[in-house]
Amino acid sequence: MTRRPDLALKARLLDGVVDHLADHGLPNFSLRPLAKALGVSTTSLVYHLGTREEILTSAFQRSSDLQTEIREAWLVEAPELTQTGLLRRWWDWMNDSPRNLALMRLGIEAAALEGTVSGLEADVRAAQIAQWRLNIEQRLISNGLAPERARIDATLIKATYTGLVLDLIATGDRERLTAALEEVLDYIDEEIARHLSAD
Repeated sequence: MTRRPDLALKARLLDGVVDHLADHGLPNFSLRPLAKALGVSTTSLVYHLGTREEILTSAFQRSSDLQTEIREAWLVEAPELTQTGLLRRWWDWMNDSPRNLALMRLGIEAAALEGTVSGLEADVRAAQIAQWRLNIEQRLISNGLAPERARIDATLIKATYTGLVLDLIATGDRERLTAALEEVLDYIDEEIARHLSAD
């Protein structure tokens, strides 16, 4: 009789993979050190989670799911939260702990590194950028923006926000970047109001 994978163990291992990637970065990802860090054999790791590529893909999906869970919890708590309010929440969250910022860095690494370096398929890399942009786009549409305008605005918002996060990772200059973010969020609110009044 074939032994079935332990689903609870699989979930714990996958969360451990996400934490390990956040701590060590995507370019340094290797199964043997990962298994050692998680306290399992490489054979057990592969049995529960699959090949290196499958583990990476599952880990990035889990990271995306974690971000969705965080966002949805905020929206349940404050359903009136605007898009700029949500972006401000994310900024506060990523500045709240080194681990949170490391998780954000991980998504940027996944999107920016070539597949030959990261081991990620092109669609997985693209999803690291697309998931945020698409969520922003849908929220702008639900606020009344025309779909084409929302698509452009969401692209600009996401690109600007990613640039600020990259600067934060590189410099750690929270005071300057938080001030810049507030300027950007004010501008976004003004632009959204302008486009809504024009439509």
